[in-house]
Amino acid sequence: MEIKKTLKIGRSDFELIVKNNHYFVDKTKLIYDFYYSANDIILIPRPKRFGKTLNLSMIEHFFDINKKDSAKLFDEFEISKEKEFCKQHQNKYPVINLSLKSIKASNWNDNFKHFKNEISKLYKTHKYLLNSDKLDEFDKENFKDILLKKADEADYQYSLLNLSEYLQTHFNRDVIILIDEYDTPIIYAYENTEKPFNSKDKTTYYSKFIEFMQTFLGEAYKGNNTLQKGLITGIMRIAKESIFSDWNNFKVFSLTSPYFADKFGFTETETKTLLKYFNLFDKFDKVKHWYNGYKFGNTDKIYNPWSIVNYIAFNEEGFKAHWVNTGRDILIRERITEPKIKENLQDLITGKSIEKKLHDNFVFSDLDNEILENDDDALIWTLMTYSGYLTQVKEMRHGNYELKIPNNEIKTVFKDIIVNWLKEKVRIKRKTLIATSEYLINNKISEFEKGFKKIVGDTISYFDTTQIVDKKTKKIVRPKEQIFHVYMLGLLAILSDDFNIKSNREAGEGRYDIMLIPYDKNRNGVVIEIKSIGKQKKNEGNNDFARRINNEIDNALNQINKNKYFTELIQNGIRTEKIIKLAIVFAGKEPFVTNLPIDEKQKMLS
Repeated sequence: MEIKKTLKIGRSDFELIVKNNHYFVDKTKLIYDFYYSANDIILIPRPKRFGKTLNLSMIEHFFDINKKDSAKLFDEFEISKEKEFCKQHQNKYPVINLSLKSIKASNWNDNFKHFKNEISKLYKTHKYLLNSDKLDEFDKENFKDILLKKADEADYQYSLLNLSEYLQTHFNRDVIILIDEYDTPIIYAYENTEKPFNSKDKTTYYSKFIEFMQTFLGEAYKGNNTLQKGLITGIMRIAKESIFSDWNNFKVFSLTSPYFADKFGFTETETKTLLKYFNLFDKFDKVKHWYNGYKFGNTDKIYNPWSIVNYIAFNEEGFKAHWVNTGRDILIRERITEPKIKENLQDLITGKSIEKKLHDNFVFSDLDNEILENDDDALIWTLMTYSGYLTQVKEMRHGNYELKIPNNEIKTVFKDIIVNWLKEKVRIKRKTLIATSEYLINNKISEFEKGFKKIVGDTISYFDTTQIVDKKTKKIVRPKEQIFHVYMLGLLAILSDDFNIKSNREAGEGRYDIMLIPYDKNRNGVVIEIKSIGKQKKNEGNNDFARRINNEIDNALNQINKNKYFTELIQNGIRTEKIIKLAIVFAGKEPFVTNLPIDEKQKMLS
C-alpha cells in the first residue's frame, strides 16, 4: 500500500523533500532545458516564493558529482525518461550552489561580515579539497583563510572563481555554478544608501557593493575556463551596465520570455492534481480566485506555489493571503503615495488593467530620478510586476504591457497598502474606515454621511483636487468628479473582501461611477453617482446653496434611474429592494450624501 505523501512548507532541499515522501511538483524538465540552453549562463528572475531555491537544489542534486546517491531521487520524475541524457550527465559535474538571500545588512561592514560567513559555509561543504593531492599548498592555504574567515576583501571577491578552479583541478571536470537570490544584498544596499545618490560615487554603500559584485560574479562567470554552465536567480535583472556588462555568454529569461515559463510557479494542471491528491478539488474555483492569475511568457494560469501549499496544509482556516509580506516591499511602499501611482493603484483595485512599459534592466538610481523628475514611471511598475504584485496580461506595443492584479490574494495587499497609507500619511484610523463603510453597505446613509464628512475633512487637503486642463486645447482632461471618484475608490478598498468593487463600467444605458456588488447575494448592493459643484459663494444665501446642492443630487439620482445603472446588480442576483442608489455631491471639498429624492428628504442643510 502506497504511503500518502505529505507537504513540507518552508524547506527548499530537494533531497529532504523526496527522501521523506513529501509532495514534489515535478519540475525536473528544467534540468534538461537548463543544460541545453544555448547560453553558458542564464538569469531567470521570478517573484519570491515561486520555487527558485528548490529548483536550484534539484539541479544541484542531479548534476553534483559528490551526490551520486541522489540519482535514485529522480526515478519517479520526468527527467528519468531522458535515459541518454541521464547516462551522460547525471552526477558528473562538481557543483557550486550559493544563496545570497541571507545577506541583509544596513552598512558595508556588516554586509561583508555576512558575505564572509556565507562563503565560509560554501567552502566548508568542499573541505575535502584540503586533502586533495591535486591542489598545491598555496591553494590550500588560500582555501583555509576563506574557510576560517581570515582572508582579505580581494580574496573574497575572487573566492567563487578560485573555488571553481580548485574543483576543476580536483575532479578534472568543468563546474556548474548556481547563484540564488543574487539581488537580495543589492536591494538592501540600495535601501540603506542615502538617496538620491550618484551611482558613480564609489563611497556609497550601494556603489561599493555593486563594485564588489562586479568582480565576484564577473570573474566566476565571464571568461571562466572552468565553467560548464551557470544559473542565476533573483527578482530583477539589476543594472546590466554595472554587473553583467560584456557577458557575451549570458542570457536573461525574464517574466515576458516564453522560455522556462512553466518551470517556476504551479500550472493549472499541477494545481488541480495537487488539490485532487489532498481531496480538496471541490475548492478549486475559490483556489483559482485567490491564487491564480500570473502569466510568465506565453504561459498563463500560473498559481502562486507558496500560497497553494499553505492553503492545502491549513485549509480549515479558509482562504487568506499567505504569500504577502514574505519579502521586502519597502521600495514599493515608499512610492505609492505619488499622485499618478496612487491613481493607477486605485484603478487596479477595482479590477481595471493599466498599460505600462516594462524595463528589462533595472537601475536603482533611475527609480528615484523618474519619480522626482520625469513623467516616465515605468520602473516602479516594472518593480511591482517582477516582485509579483502585478502580472502581464499581454504585450501591447514596443515593450508596453497590459498589467493587472493577478488574484484576490494580491488585491488584499493593495487594500492594506492603501489603508495603511491613509492611516499613516493621513491619520485615518482603520476603525473609522470600517465603521463608515459598514454604515454605507447597511443602508444607514445619514450615519455614513457623518462619518464620510469627517474622513473627508481630515484627509481631502492631502489630495490634489485641481482640475487638469490641456494647455493646447484648453479642455479639461481631469475633471473634479474624476478626482473625487478616485478618492472614493481608495476609501472603499477596505470592502474588497466582501464586494466586487467596479467603476466606470457600462451598465444599462450608460456608465456608472462606482458599484459595489456583494459576493453574498443577501447583502445590499450599491451604485454611486458622484457630482461636483462649486463651494458656497460669498453672496449666496444658505437656501440658494442648499437648492443648488439638492438640484445636483436630483440630477445624480435621476441619472442612475434613467440610465438603469443598477442593471448589473440585478444581473448578479441582487434583489431590487437590496439595491442602494446613492448620490454624492461635493460642494467644493465638502460632501453631501443621500439615497432619497429631494421631495422625500426635507432638509439637506441646517
